[in-house]
Amino acid sequence: MSSKKAIILTGLVTLFFGAFFLFPVVMVLGEAFVDPEGGVTLAYVIEVFANPVYLEGIWNALLLGITSTLASLLIAFPLALLTHRYRFPLKGPLSALILVPLVLPPFVGAVGVKQMLGVRGSLNAFLEKLGMMDPAAPIDWLGEGRFWGIVIMNALHLYPILYMNIAASLSHLDPAMEEAAQNLGCPPWRRLWRITMPLTMPGIFAGGAIVFIWSFTELGVPLVFDYSRVAPVQIYDGLKDLESNPFPYALVAVLLVISSAVFLLSKALLGRSRLGTAPRPKGKQGEKVLQGCKGWVVTGLFLGVFLLASLPHLGVIFLSVATDWYGSILPEQLTGAHYDEALGHPLVVPSIQNSLMYASGAMIVDLVLGLAIAWVIVRSTIRGRALLDALVMLPLAVPGLVLAFGYLALAQEGRAFHFLVGEGANPALLLVIAYAVRRLPYVVRAAVAGLQQSNVALEEAALSLGATPLRMMRRIALPLLSANLIAGGILAFAFAMLEVSDSLILAQQAEHFPITKAIYALLNTLGNGYELASALGVWAMVFLGIAIVGAVSLAGKRGGLFRM
Repeated sequence: MSSKKAIILTGLVTLFFGAFFLFPVVMVLGEAFVDPEGGVTLAYVIEVFANPVYLEGIWNALLLGITSTLASLLIAFPLALLTHRYRFPLKGPLSALILVPLVLPPFVGAVGVKQMLGVRGSLNAFLEKLGMMDPAAPIDWLGEGRFWGIVIMNALHLYPILYMNIAASLSHLDPAMEEAAQNLGCPPWRRLWRITMPLTMPGIFAGGAIVFIWSFTELGVPLVFDYSRVAPVQIYDGLKDLESNPFPYALVAVLLVISSAVFLLSKALLGRSRLGTAPRPKGKQGEKVLQGCKGWVVTGLFLGVFLLASLPHLGVIFLSVATDWYGSILPEQLTGAHYDEALGHPLVVPSIQNSLMYASGAMIVDLVLGLAIAWVIVRSTIRGRALLDALVMLPLAVPGLVLAFGYLALAQEGRAFHFLVGEGANPALLLVIAYAVRRLPYVVRAAVAGLQQSNVALEEAALSLGATPLRMMRRIALPLLSANLIAGGILAFAFAMLEVSDSLILAQQAEHFPITKAIYALLNTLGNGYELASALGVWAMVFLGIAIVGAVSLAGKRGGLFRM
């Protein structure tokens, strides 16, 4: 690629990102630190930390982020290590099932968990049947431990991200280092602590930063669990008087600063560590075959984690087919009527149509921008390529809640993004752009991987034989990149279909609801709202599951689409 074209593409991408990513973020910060007279002030942020309600919300969000990350690490690291070192029965299928938790939005899974852990839920019914609980005094598991319920939900949903990043780091380990330590008499636990753990820190920091930011700013699960004493829910509640209340801006600014600090700290630690840039070892550590009881114990561990992580999914599935599930271990009667009734509900079919439209538009934007960005990063020689690569990764560091809040504020009448709001307060363009900005990193990473793997000599040969750049792109480059682009596009489309923060905040009217906002609205509907929401959640689960499996299969590199 010529330097001139690369510079033009870089300029266009930077302009897009400046307008639809940096500008909303800076605007949120500006509203938090600017008084009505236009002067700089710290009063709003100081008041946030002085107000015990807001301070408790920030502290609870921070604790949720830390504990959820640690819980995810406790699940992910042993699984990744066992997968890397050993061969055991059913290893292939069980390793693939690691991705299962990602196929259900966590706030939908929280509906199933709420049904199981409620006062008259499955767990209490099971304990009563065993005689371990007095039916007259059942335990309210969620009422007494909503915080830990949210932590468990986050950990069971997000541990695959840490698993894939740690597995990628383990695949780059030089087995000679561990073998040398073993030959010098270093015991296994000391080798793990002194050799393996430090060498996998790049994966731990990369995946841990994503898990922390996701858990720290999670909105859906606390809403379903009625846990209002957390900053994201306080921000959501503050949308009602956005024009006259500066404190939601201040709360968003605090969340943004903390999330960005965690992301930058992670990148700084990775940048200083030479371990993160170590070349792939020439040799490959042979897998030790576990036979007999040892092998089946490891298989049982993987199966146990899979079953535990599947409990939210099972709860949603059972709830979607239950006629009566109250005070019993399993539903007493099953029916498929909820699926038919959901299709006839005035919210459901329009929400599916809306989500298809929003997600398709976002995917097209991401494919065009992602290919252009990847081409500049891999095929050009201009300065600043690394900066462009870092810029397009920033959406992973900025919570969706912050970006959605900025879009909503800028979409008010008289503000910069109001032109994106259609007739009848239609947020379609806002949602398309918001989804596209959030999911662009997946497409860029997939396209970059494809360009790095494809042979540049084929492109150069086509150009030298007189093919125009567009013809070369159409006949040579795109066919070679098709699998990677399809994989990145599928992920961008699937996660846009089931985006939570943007959908809950930007879609204000029922006729414009996407799927996730429709599910949340159904949860607040009297009668069989939970069952209808669960039926819609099962459809979403099946769709996202097929999409993730297809994307990972096409990408060909486990976890590559989820790494920073």
